[in-house]
Amino acid sequence: MAKFYKIWLIFDPRRVFVAQGVFLFLLAAMIHLVVLSSGLNWFEAAAAVGGQ
Repeated sequence: MAKFYKIWLIFDPRRVFVAQGVFLFLLAAMIHLVVLSSGLNWFEAAAAVGGQ
């Protein structure tokens, strides 16, 4: 673990961070689209349980 810094000699940090950002954005968009298309509605479910 002490020589883990050498990974940045192989991979360009800018590309890694850009790729990570793109991956996380696409993952978040996919999760949101799946939840939206599933018909799941937290507001109606909470209103039915909580009564408010």
